[in-house]
Amino acid sequence: MSFGGANYIAILVAAVAAYLAGAIYYGWMGKTWMKAARIDPADAKMSLPLMVVGFVCELIMAWVMAGVIGHFGDVSIKTGLISGFLLWLGFMATTLTVNQRYQGFGWDLSLIDGLHWLIVALLMGGILGAFGV
Repeated sequence: MSFGGANYIAILVAAVAAYLAGAIYYGWMGKTWMKAARIDPADAKMSLPLMVVGFVCELIMAWVMAGVIGHFGDVSIKTGLISGFLLWLGFMATTLTVNQRYQGFGWDLSLIDGLHWLIVALLMGGILGAFGV
């Protein structure tokens, strides 16, 4: 199932996998992350609108990553992983680091969030590459 060169099944699978990986990761790192983000656990509330926004953002990210990987021509798991890593390094890691420096957060939060987004980028890239975007 593709439209305009994009395999929407691959995009959906990549987004779902990334979303679930984030849920597992932050479930495991939750207390450490809340401390680094200066969030009082008593005030931490998960809501359906927040989860929907998160998933929609994952879908957009997977769609854009599919477009980037697809432009390489030789689409493979290797190409997907390399693309995921480069997109993470050039855009995700740099953006969150700058934002968190200006917001006065410590490097611990950048490392926690940065590792999450690296996992997401590699997972999405690998899945999209495996599907041949």
